[in-house]
Amino acid sequence: MRPEDIARLSVAELRERFVERGQPLHEGCEAALEADPRAGAREVLRAVRRRRHDNRAEGQRLRHLLRFEVELWERGVLHVGGVDEAGMAPLAGPVVAAACVLPHDYRPCGVDDSKQLDARTRDRLAADIKANAIAWAVGRAEVEEIDRINIYRAGLLALRRAVEGLAVRPDHLLIDARKLPELPVPQTPIIHGDALSLTIAAASILAKTTRDALMAELDAAHPGYGFARHKGYPTAEHFAALEAHGACPIHRRSFAPVRLALGLDPVQAELFAAPPDPLPEEETG
Repeated sequence: MRPEDIARLSVAELRERFVERGQPLHEGCEAALEADPRAGAREVLRAVRRRRHDNRAEGQRLRHLLRFEVELWERGVLHVGGVDEAGMAPLAGPVVAAACVLPHDYRPCGVDDSKQLDARTRDRLAADIKANAIAWAVGRAEVEEIDRINIYRAGLLALRRAVEGLAVRPDHLLIDARKLPELPVPQTPIIHGDALSLTIAAASILAKTTRDALMAELDAAHPGYGFARHKGYPTAEHFAALEAHGACPIHRRSFAPVRLALGLDPVQAELFAAPPDPLPEEETG
């Protein structure tokens, strides 16, 4: 488009081209918009400049999120896997983990710790990650396993299952604050990793969206508890449902509020204790 064409277009056409469709705005056309006597045309220019600023800021944020991955790539590590889990704190349902290996040039706009995103954004990003990842997989530990080996070990079990489900073997793992000693893969635990590593953040989105969808299915199988809304977390609604209906088959019997609902001793000592030794084979499934 030539600068002289700017004046021939209506403000609505300018907005549709340069704001909604995001067509490039060249220097001459930008100058023409800045000199345009129409306030609406100048607002189009401001909107374009805001988008540029936001894009630059997002690019910088994503570069910061990739610092762990870039360090590994520069050392010659080809496939960097990110691992995270969802559902450690709920009173009901399994713990779900996800693992993914992303292309080096993949920059999913808006990716972040899944807890910082709304459900619609998480679903959009999960679909994008699945479509573009080199490999991704989910793993879970069931309620019976949580009650048998404790939630900490069950979380490790779900994480391991997710990694083992990858179609491409990772050369290095980035994990949110943990290590998986049973996997013979170099690993870097990162405290708050879902907020500091793009690959872990992507895994956290996959884990969260997978578990949320599962809890919606379990809500239909066990109506009256509100699982589709609170996803099994200890909310006021969930406590009220426990008091009214008692525990259902997907409640974690090792968690104190569930034990109270069942009339059992509420002691839940060592729920999150790290195992002193590797799990016996029969417990690692």
